[in-house]
Amino acid sequence: MATQHTYRVIVRGRWDGLTAPSRAKLLAEVDDHGLSQFRFTPEGSLAYDSALHSFSYRFVVVSDAADGEEMAAALAEDRAESALRAAGLGYRELRSTATDMDTMKINRKSR
Repeated sequence: MATQHTYRVIVRGRWDGLTAPSRAKLLAEVDDHGLSQFRFTPEGSLAYDSALHSFSYRFVVVSDAADGEEMAAALAEDRAESALRAAGLGYRELRSTATDMDTMKINRKSR
């Protein structure tokens, strides 16, 4: 069995081709998608502002360590695309960054 690692992935993108109803729905829910509600979760946490130019998703992805951060980023982008398509929201220019939480070094201050 392969070793599993936990990754935190941020997927960023731009809104594209939003319909009037989509824009209205996003604007009505903008307060629910601010930075204060932004968490790393397996299902993804969406954040955007009222300008509706860009958005960010935060995901927790558990995947084989041998596949690395690239695979975790690809899985998170796929989840973001699926969620956006299911909500009928247009997007473009997805890009992501992944951090392997199992190999991240924590520098502790000495006393």
